[in-house]
Amino acid sequence: MPRRFIYALTAGLLSSGAPAGLLGIRLAKNTTEPVSLHQVKAELDGDRPTYAYIGGATAVIFTLFGYLLGRQSDRLAQLSESDQLTGLLNAKGFSKRLQSEVKRSIRYRVPLTLLFLDLDGLKGINDRHGHRAGSAALRQIARAIRPELRATDVAARWGGDEFTILAPNTNADAGAAFAERIRARIAAQVAPWPLTASIGVATVDDDEAAGRRTDPTALMRAADGALYEAKKRGKNTVVLAEPSALERRPNNSELLHL
Repeated sequence: MPRRFIYALTAGLLSSGAPAGLLGIRLAKNTTEPVSLHQVKAELDGDRPTYAYIGGATAVIFTLFGYLLGRQSDRLAQLSESDQLTGLLNAKGFSKRLQSEVKRSIRYRVPLTLLFLDLDGLKGINDRHGHRAGSAALRQIARAIRPELRATDVAARWGGDEFTILAPNTNADAGAAFAERIRARIAAQVAPWPLTASIGVATVDDDEAAGRRTDPTALMRAADGALYEAKKRGKNTVVLAEPSALERRPNNSELLHL
């Protein structure tokens, strides 16, 4: 649930303290003896409009304030997970989605495809025309990627000239075709700078999800390995990782506990 609704609900509940506080002050003024339920009821019945107004107005004000505060909190959380240059997710935001989508793939036994992109000519643009031109080229790539994304797909600038795309419910064949469309669209863009991309593709299919052989790190490693192979083959190409590349290998910290 978005923070703005949680904040609004919490603030609305807290607003109930206003009429209760007024009731307590009035009763405390009128007697030093322990207050009975009869006295409470009599006080409320004697001035219902005031208590109703204070309760309603305070609830509205507190709820609105909570909503606005929560919306600002949502906005700050979104900014912390967004790449300010391209408007795509950053590595932090993408990693969170990757974790949740891998778990979903395993749980429901549905395929999941990850694309790892590396731009082939960005360094030359930076060297010849400066980093401002390089930044324009990165925004150009983001514009090229967006039209190919479905509502469920997730794209991010991983860092530098690397991009990642997560495609849920996408098997290996569909993932390779998707990557080829992305590659072709990037290569077709010539303004303001001609660029190409090498793309590595790794897929967790439903059989792998059923037997559970991978994790987010293994998926990233497989896609990165396929990207490295695409670079070796001359760049501007798509390489699909072998299923065996998805085998999870324990890292050093895990080996210490074996």
